[in-house]
Amino acid sequence: MIRDDATPIASGVAGLDYVLRGGYAKFRSHLVEGRPGSGKTTLGLQFLIEGARNRERCLYITLSESKRELTSVASRHGWDLEGIEILELVPPELSLDPSQLQTLVHSSDLELGETVQAALAEIERMKPDRVVFDSLSEIRLLSQGSLRYRRQVLALKSFFLLNNATVLLLDDLTAEHDDLNLHSISHGVIRMEQLSPIYGGERRRLRVIKMRGVEIRGGFHDFVIRQGGVSVFPRLVAGEHEEAEHGAPALSESSIDTLVGGGLDRGTSTLLMGPSGVGKSTIACTYCHAALLRGERVQVLLFDETERIFLTRAAGLGMDFKRFVKDGTLLLEQIDPAAISPGELSARVQSGVDRSNVRIVVIDSLTGYLNAMSEEQHLVLQMHEILTYLNQKGVVTILLLANHGLIGQMATPVDMTYLCDAVMLLRFFESGGRLRRAISVVKKRVGSHEDTIREFRISSQGLSVGEPLDQFRGILTGVPFFEGKQSDLLSDKAS
Repeated sequence: MIRDDATPIASGVAGLDYVLRGGYAKFRSHLVEGRPGSGKTTLGLQFLIEGARNRERCLYITLSESKRELTSVASRHGWDLEGIEILELVPPELSLDPSQLQTLVHSSDLELGETVQAALAEIERMKPDRVVFDSLSEIRLLSQGSLRYRRQVLALKSFFLLNNATVLLLDDLTAEHDDLNLHSISHGVIRMEQLSPIYGGERRRLRVIKMRGVEIRGGFHDFVIRQGGVSVFPRLVAGEHEEAEHGAPALSESSIDTLVGGGLDRGTSTLLMGPSGVGKSTIACTYCHAALLRGERVQVLLFDETERIFLTRAAGLGMDFKRFVKDGTLLLEQIDPAAISPGELSARVQSGVDRSNVRIVVIDSLTGYLNAMSEEQHLVLQMHEILTYLNQKGVVTILLLANHGLIGQMATPVDMTYLCDAVMLLRFFESGGRLRRAISVVKKRVGSHEDTIREFRISSQGLSVGEPLDQFRGILTGVPFFEGKQSDLLSDKAS
């Protein structure tokens, strides 16, 4: 038996090795399929660059692109193809590199067998460790029949195996119907897809259809192609992560802690619900500021406002976050829902916890996060995984969700109350010709909490919470009735 036969080798793609449980199987042929523009060539180049970095012999066989085109792609990503041999099976008049004329074969004038033989001869001469064959579509066209096509691919696979090469066979699915013949003869199959939403940038995802002898991480995994190549964001599975110690509750250094029974417990999630402008972000900021003063790291994901507005608003409430952003203890990230995939967002949250030891995560808000998802049920499923993961890591998670409307009867775009461990409900109410704010804790799984409804005020001195609004009826319904005295409410002098 050959040493290291079928053992995993690095793919050179961030995140993909995690999905493949270590990488591609050594000395085996893998099929990478996808429509034109999905990223197959980039994935193949990264595979060879990783091999060249490890001083392995690498060969790129191309039937559709010239060496100059491949070099141009590599230079845009900042790569050097030194150590990678490129065999062009294209007519010489299409080549823009005169030095490569001796390696060119007139594929249009050759029979299929001669074309394949030219590739095999180079492999036998070079004895490469890694090979990328781009693409099988040309072989399919020359075969002019599924039986002959399958036999030629089988011959290639057998030859690669005899020469102990690890191979990526690229296929652009240009056939009229997807040909599943290749799936049965390939050791592994990776499908790459490019989706075009109605608004915003394209979304890319991949799925490992098969990998023999490996319990792959199934399902779709988002990926992006940016300068530097393909980056895969594996789907977050909370059960694969170890549980961490939780520690003491997180305090806000305000009277809101009394409402929630002495602070937010570690490893729990809290949902702040209310209309826009009622104070959800301000309450979240008080917990973040107190944590930063304790020396903890905090991550805030902004969907609904810019970093400048966030910092300016917090400064007006007496909370200076700028110095924490500069020293790296506050990871403040402005998210564009139209330009980020859900998988990348999960990866950012996971990176903040695993690499930066973040202790509080704030998502402001779920309304903006919902816009990053294609369908509502996917948001709930993914958020369940994120919250479970953060809870296991002992992180305090604060989620903000805006209601539709400002006053009266309200509804939320998605129901997240059953996923969260605690729910704070915020409302506007009118009294004495003024618009006032009310807060209540309607749910807490861990420990006790107050069941009162209190008024609170936001001023330059921060948050102040009043006495229970026992002189009112119907505040949470949106139609309150005042039955007490005006002196029972917070005085204007507090501001």
